[in-house]
Amino acid sequence: MEERSLLLVRIAGEMAAIESERIQSVVELDNITPVPRAPAHVVGLAALRSKAMTVVNCRCSLELAASEAVSEGEILALAVVVEIDEYLYALVVDRVEEVVPLEGEPAPLRADLLPGWTRATLGMVETTAGPALLLDPDQLVAGPSNREAA
Repeated sequence: MEERSLLLVRIAGEMAAIESERIQSVVELDNITPVPRAPAHVVGLAALRSKAMTVVNCRCSLELAASEAVSEGEILALAVVVEIDEYLYALVVDRVEEVVPLEGEPAPLRADLLPGWTRATLGMVETTAGPALLLDPDQLVAGPSNREAA
C-alpha cells in the first residue's frame, strides 16, 4: 500500500492540508504580473522555471478577506504550486507548516463552515499536528461562483 502524505498550510489562521501528490513545489513569488479583468481570486501571473503559472489568492477563493500583502500588491508571496490539466497554479497561502503522513481517509465535515471553505474542502483529516481541512486544489483554482450572474 502506497504511503500518502499531506502538506499542512495556514490560511486565515486555519490549519488546512493539500495532498502532497498534487504539489509540484512550494515557492516564494517575487514577481506577480496583474491580469486585467481576471476574477477577483486571481492575483496575476508568475513564472516558475520559465513556465507561466496563474497565481490564486486562497483567501479570496475561499471568500475570506484578502491578505494585506497580496491585496496591496506586495512582491513576495508564499505559494503551493499544483498542476491541473497541464497548467501550473500557484496557490498563495499565509504559511507552510510541515509535511505529515495521511492516515486513513478524510472524515465528512461535521460542522458548518463558511461557504468558501465548504466548497473547497474534501473533508477533515486528523494529523500529528492536529485536525486539518483537506483542500481540493481544483476548487481553489475555480474560485467562488458568481452568484450575481445568476
